[in-house]
Amino acid sequence: MCGIAGEIRFDGAIADAGAVARMMRSQARRGPDACGQMMRGRVGLGHQRLKIIDLSHRSAQPMVDPELGLDLVFNGCIYNYQPLREELERLGYRFFSGGDTEVILKAYHAWGIDCVQRFKGMFAFALHERESGRAVLARDRFGIKPLYYSQTPQRLRFSSTLPGIVAAGDVDTSVDPEALQFYMSWHAVVPPPWTILKGVRKLAPATVRVVEEDGSFTEHVYWNPAFGHDSEKRRPQEWQELLLASLRAAVERRMVADVPVGVLLSGGVDSSLIVGLLAEMGQHGLSTFSIGFEEAHGEKGDEFVYSDLIARHYGTDHHKLFVPSEDLLKELPGCIAAMSEPMVSYDNIGFYLLSREVAKHIKVVQSGQGADEVFGGYHWYPPMAGANDPVATYARAFFDRDADGLKRQLGEDWRNGGTLPLDYVREHFSRAGASDPVDKALRIDSTVMLVDDPVKRVDNMTMAWGLEARVPFLDHELAELAARIPSELKLADGGKAILKAVARQVIPHEVIDRPKGYFPVPALKYIDGPYLELVRDALDAQPARERGLFSRDYLDTLIADPTGHITPLRGSELWQVGLLELWLQAHGVG
Repeated sequence: MCGIAGEIRFDGAIADAGAVARMMRSQARRGPDACGQMMRGRVGLGHQRLKIIDLSHRSAQPMVDPELGLDLVFNGCIYNYQPLREELERLGYRFFSGGDTEVILKAYHAWGIDCVQRFKGMFAFALHERESGRAVLARDRFGIKPLYYSQTPQRLRFSSTLPGIVAAGDVDTSVDPEALQFYMSWHAVVPPPWTILKGVRKLAPATVRVVEEDGSFTEHVYWNPAFGHDSEKRRPQEWQELLLASLRAAVERRMVADVPVGVLLSGGVDSSLIVGLLAEMGQHGLSTFSIGFEEAHGEKGDEFVYSDLIARHYGTDHHKLFVPSEDLLKELPGCIAAMSEPMVSYDNIGFYLLSREVAKHIKVVQSGQGADEVFGGYHWYPPMAGANDPVATYARAFFDRDADGLKRQLGEDWRNGGTLPLDYVREHFSRAGASDPVDKALRIDSTVMLVDDPVKRVDNMTMAWGLEARVPFLDHELAELAARIPSELKLADGGKAILKAVARQVIPHEVIDRPKGYFPVPALKYIDGPYLELVRDALDAQPARERGLFSRDYLDTLIADPTGHITPLRGSELWQVGLLELWLQAHGVG
């Protein structure tokens, strides 16, 4: 719902107001309704506001509480802020505003860093204790809200976007060779703390970093759900009843707002279920939004038949956006510029253009992201069942290339072993709390891959238009329940079986009994014509040749036959390497 920024000095110098202002300006689209900046000696805080809760100036940020000696900038929404406020009032706290921002301030004063465990919502915040000089950075359990930083012995800078850190200046913007391995191996997923740039890092989800006045810091991971460890033996029907109740609570929770809330309706099970549950709760005239693209190579580019069905069934105020191929090409640069990090999924342009349309009507939407990772909807989960070598099985299904492929395809100066991504997965799979191979895959996908692919995509593309997206399938209480559900109840029926069983109690079966859908953008899968020219020009540009990220033989092979090189996840290898160069050039980094 906002953009935050700040600088904290450790060397006795005064915080750079200009650097904070540049970070704010670079993310102004995240919060177009208001802005504020606070400079106090070694600390500078900045905020761009999108007004969702308490539309008055009383909830303006940076928020300063002189009585408690605390300063705060916050991005997100605490859905249970009202009962938390009532609890804090019983403890004697007095409030001067009506929103959730002030609740964070009082909650921190009352409970310290443990306050985050009480929050139900999405958040990234930076809090400063005036008396001690201590700063606290925190991020929600699923990393729905981003938080990037750059720390040196002299100072700490933080921002809601990576380009925000770059805009402040004085940061190493060269490509990180370890992050490049992840990008090329793990379908562009670069896990924290890495980012594609050497000088910028990101706080991991479910993490609180406490930074002392001298720059030393500690980190606390406050959420780590166990998978498959439910000791109670339940019948499938009992699991369904628990799941339906938890889903209802998650969807209802995300209607907390002082402005209307709509739904991004793809026509798939997940978004249709959100609409159906809201209808059960008595929502009338709900605004819903769908997008479709021009077909290419005989592949259809929309799923309007299903979104129309749901819109008619529930009588929603439905909006459809169809994007011709020439419009898609024209809007691609804006989409790439909106990415905090390079993301190869074709869904990005879909969310970008859909968000532009939605923002003309409302400020908040619910979206179905996360259901596949939480409930086992992807094709690589069934092979994990009973796998003798879970790491190898997972990598065969998900990884775009192995270490040998990296050695052949990366430029000579960038070949550094290529085993880091597989080592990362191996270490993650070895952690306690998920003994079943399927659960190991669900855990890494929901706590790592999801954060730096679908979740980041939704945040970046919606916030580019000042639109807040809420994701009920990533309600942490719902996710904790899902983690306990036996994996066989998820994998049946082509994946997400238990979610589909619950959906049958709510929505028409036609949207359930069909092939899995997604944002189809055929033009970016089958790159030819002007799209091929766009990518080839980027890869032939002087900055790309100077970087030499990729072998010229490899690039020539891709350009000669784009459709002949498709990754296991049905992505274009040419789009993957081209998108990275397009992003680096768009942001003037690397």
